[in-house]
Amino acid sequence: MMQILYPLEWVVAWIMFLCHKLFVFVGLPDGAGVAWILSIVGLVIVIRTIMIPLFFKQIRASRGMQMVQPELQAIQKKYKNKKDPASREAMSRETMALYKKHGTNPFASCLPVLLQAPVFFALFRVLNSLAGIADGSKDAIGPIDQAVAKAAESSALFGAPLSFTFLHDPTTVNTKVVAGILIVAMAATQFLTQRQLTMKNMPKAALEGPMMQTQKIMLYMLPVIMGVSGVNFPVGVLIYWTTTNLWSMGQQFYTIRKMPAPGSEAERMLNERKARKAARKGIVIEEDKPTVIEQPRGQRQQPKRKDRQKARPVTATQDVTSAAAGADASAAAPEAVSPEVATKPASTQRQQPQSKKRKKR
Repeated sequence: MMQILYPLEWVVAWIMFLCHKLFVFVGLPDGAGVAWILSIVGLVIVIRTIMIPLFFKQIRASRGMQMVQPELQAIQKKYKNKKDPASREAMSRETMALYKKHGTNPFASCLPVLLQAPVFFALFRVLNSLAGIADGSKDAIGPIDQAVAKAAESSALFGAPLSFTFLHDPTTVNTKVVAGILIVAMAATQFLTQRQLTMKNMPKAALEGPMMQTQKIMLYMLPVIMGVSGVNFPVGVLIYWTTTNLWSMGQQFYTIRKMPAPGSEAERMLNERKARKAARKGIVIEEDKPTVIEQPRGQRQQPKRKDRQKARPVTATQDVTSAAAGADASAAAPEAVSPEVATKPASTQRQQPQSKKRKKR
């Protein structure tokens, strides 16, 4: 483990040394003092600046995980009561295929934290080695030789040397007070950073399900773990971790404010800010509303049969055409007896000529 971390320790030592030289160049005193404390802050800035592309990759991965939540829940529901190995294997295979389809996975969102862990341990070892390098019992690490280690090891924050811890000797009252404050600040900033990412930048659909329950547990457990383990960290490491949490919180605040996840609380707040800004300029922004299709009310109208439909009105042209057709039909057909003639009384009918026999009488 020591041999694996040594190249990273060498890099950390050089970054701290160069940051110290920069602060001395701008006017801070050389040797033991605040320049070495600020060199740890400079280390945070350099490391986090290098990791900015990974931070945006983390944001994309987190949003991808939010988008796959409905499909992921469907897969989990499909295999909810199936405990056999074949079903578990099929569930795992479908889940991995879903992650591949959307180009995301749960580990991508944790990548910046995982990559910071080696830097954290490397800084821990550099600070723990300052006393040994200063008294000559340990070899130099990069530019930190015996003289430089003496100056760095003697630097203190409000009377708490950078290499001292809250719990282990050598320690002082000032060290316990300063380390205690830094431990609380480290845990609080870790909690606020994670809560900001979880509660403000996730749509409501992503705030449910087993994965969200796991994130809520981590939201409360991780600060507790860091607070309990913080009593073993040197003051310099506590400064580093608190500073990197503040950087993460500010970076996430800016990103969430300017580029919120679709459907999240942050997106709603962004739209409200845009509306207020437009209102001050006299511009009205209409919100997109979903189209609502009204359903017919009351009894549904039954379709009519063709033979029951009303006759269409006859136009003048159709009337003339029909009259002509009727005239032709009447000319071709035999004469019909008028109903008026059929109903006339017998006296009005034409008399038939009498026979000759009746005249003689």
